Amino acid sequence: MDYPIEIRRHSAAHVMAAAIHHLFPEAKFGVGPTVENGFYYDIDIGRSLTPDDLKAIEKQMRSIVGANPSFVRQELPIDEAIKLFGELGQTYKVELLNDLKTKGTTKVSAEEAQEIDPQNIGTVSIYRTGEFVDLCRGPHVAEAKEIGAWKLTKVAGVYWRGKETNPQLQRIYGWCFETKNELDAYEVMVAEAEKRDHKKLGPELDLFTFSDLVGPGLPLWTPRGTTLRNVLDAFVWELRGMRGYERVEIPHITKKDLYIKSGHWEKYQNDLFKITTREGHEFAMKPMNCPHHTQIYARRLWSYRELPQRYANTTMCYRDEQTGELSGLSRARCLTQDDAHVFCRMSQVKEEFLKVWDVIYEFYGAFGFDLRVRLSSHDPAQMEKYLGSPERWSAAEGTLREIVTEKKVDWFEGVGEAAFYGPKLDFIAKDSIGRDWQVATIQLDMNMPERFDLVCINEQGERERIVMIHCAIMGSIERFLSIAIEHFAGAFPLWLAPMQIAILPVADRHIAFGQELQRELLSLGLRVTIDDTAESVGKKIRMGEKMKYPLMLVVGDKEASGGDMTVRIRGEKDQRAMPKAEFIAWVTETIKKKQA
Repeated sequence: MDYPIEIRRHSAAHVMAAAIHHLFPEAKFGVGPTVENGFYYDIDIGRSLTPDDLKAIEKQMRSIVGANPSFVRQELPIDEAIKLFGELGQTYKVELLNDLKTKGTTKVSAEEAQEIDPQNIGTVSIYRTGEFVDLCRGPHVAEAKEIGAWKLTKVAGVYWRGKETNPQLQRIYGWCFETKNELDAYEVMVAEAEKRDHKKLGPELDLFTFSDLVGPGLPLWTPRGTTLRNVLDAFVWELRGMRGYERVEIPHITKKDLYIKSGHWEKYQNDLFKITTREGHEFAMKPMNCPHHTQIYARRLWSYRELPQRYANTTMCYRDEQTGELSGLSRARCLTQDDAHVFCRMSQVKEEFLKVWDVIYEFYGAFGFDLRVRLSSHDPAQMEKYLGSPERWSAAEGTLREIVTEKKVDWFEGVGEAAFYGPKLDFIAKDSIGRDWQVATIQLDMNMPERFDLVCINEQGERERIVMIHCAIMGSIERFLSIAIEHFAGAFPLWLAPMQIAILPVADRHIAFGQELQRELLSLGLRVTIDDTAESVGKKIRMGEKMKYPLMLVVGDKEASGGDMTVRIRGEKDQRAMPKAEFIAWVTETIKKKQA
C-alpha cells in the first residue's frame, strides 16, 4: 500500500518504542510524533543513553521489522485507558489522559495531539505492535515491513512537556523515508549542511557571538556582522523607497492595552517579556510591530486621496522562547524585522501586493534563490482560531488567489497556515543544497483595522473602513542570515561580503603603498581591510581564504611602482593581473549588478 510518509514515520516511532521497551522493560514513554524528515520519541530509562544503547535500539528495531508484526488498533473508554497505562507504569501517558479528561483540549499540544484526539475525549485509541502497547490516535501502516527506510540519528535532553520544572527525558531522533535512495540522499545533504552550519561559520567569520552574561538567544553582532546586516537592510530599503514607502520608528515597549486591543494579548501573552513599572503598570517588550504602526496611522484622519500610507521600519522584537527551543540565529529571543505595513482601501490591495511581490523577487534573485509561493489560508473547521467572519476570510483569500493565478508562478494552497488575523502569501526559497525555507511573506489584514477603527474619508465624505497589509522581505534578519550563511557556505558574493577586498603587502616596505591603496578604495565606498602583520604572504593568503574574502590584492614592488594589480579571486586557482583603473571599474560594475 502507498502510505503517506507521515504515517510511515509515525509507525517508525512506535517500532522504536517497542524496541526500547524490549531492551529497557522499565522505560517510561512520553510522546513520539513525526517531525520534518523523520520522528522522535521522548523516553525515561533512569539514566543517560550511550552510543552503544542507540546501536542496540536500532538493531532491535531491525529485528522487530524482520518479524513484521501488525499494528492493531483498539478503542477504549478514557477511564479504561488510564487504568491500563497506570498498570503498565506509564505515568506520562496517564498524565496526558487525565489532562484530556479533566481539562479538555486546552492541555493538548500539537505533538500530543498525534497520540490523543482532542476532538474526542470520551474514548481513546491504543495500538499493539507485537507485545508492545502504546497510546496513539494513528493511523499506522498495517505491518512493520511497510515503514520504509529509516535510521536513528541522535539523542537530546528535553523537559517533559517543555517545562523546566518537569522531569528531564531523552529524545531519540530518527530519519524515515519511503526508499533507501531517498534516505541516502538526505544523509548526504545533512552532512553538507553540517559543514555549512551558521552556528559554526558565523563565529569563524567573525560575524556574531553569544555571551553567557548576556544570555542565550541574544546574539551580539561584530563590526563585520553588523556591516552584513546593514547591507541587507539598505538593499531592502532601496527597493521599498522607490515604491513610495516612508520610514517610521517606534518604541520597544508598550502598555499591554495595545495588545489587548489588537488581539495579540489573548493568544500570545505567555510568549512575551513583561515589565512592571515601579508604579505598578504592566508593559510588554514588543514581539511584533503592527499594533504600534496602527497608532501612527491613527494619529489623524486621512482622505482617500492620501492613501496608501506605506510605513517601513527595521527594528528589534523580543519573544520569550524556551531555552531548549533556541537555535543560533534561526530561533532567538531577539529578532530584527524588516517590517512594513501598508494602510489602503480594499480596491488598492492588489496593486500594493504586486509592488511587494516585485520587491521580493528582485531581492531574492540577487541570492540565486528559486521561489515557490504558498497561499496560506484559514481552516474553516477551526474558525475559533481566527479573528473575523468567514465572509471576510473568503473575500480576502479570493483576492490573493487571483494574484497568484495571474502571476502564473509555482504556488500551492496551505490550509490552516494563515495568521490569526488574515491570509497571506508565503514565499518558499530553495537553497544551494536543496533545502526549502519559508522566507518573505505578504499578509492581508482586515481585522486589525476593525479593532482599531482605522478609516479614511471617501469620495462621498463618509468614513470608510480601510485594510492593512503586512509585508516582510527578510522577515527576521537573524533568521535570514542563518539561511544565507548556509546557502553560500559563508562565501558571500562580492556585493554582500562584509569585507570585499583584502590587501596583502608582501613585505613591510609595501605596507605604506597598501595603506594608500586601501584609502583610495575606501573612498569609492568599497569595504577593504589590510593585513599588515609580519606573516609571510603565503600565510596571509591562507588566512584570507579562511575568512572567505571575495578578492585579495597582493602588493609588492611591481604594484608599488605602478604596475598591474595582482588579483586573487575566491574560487579561482590562477591569479589575474589588471591595471588598477580596470580593476576598480570591474569591481564596481560587479557590485552594481548584485550577482549571486
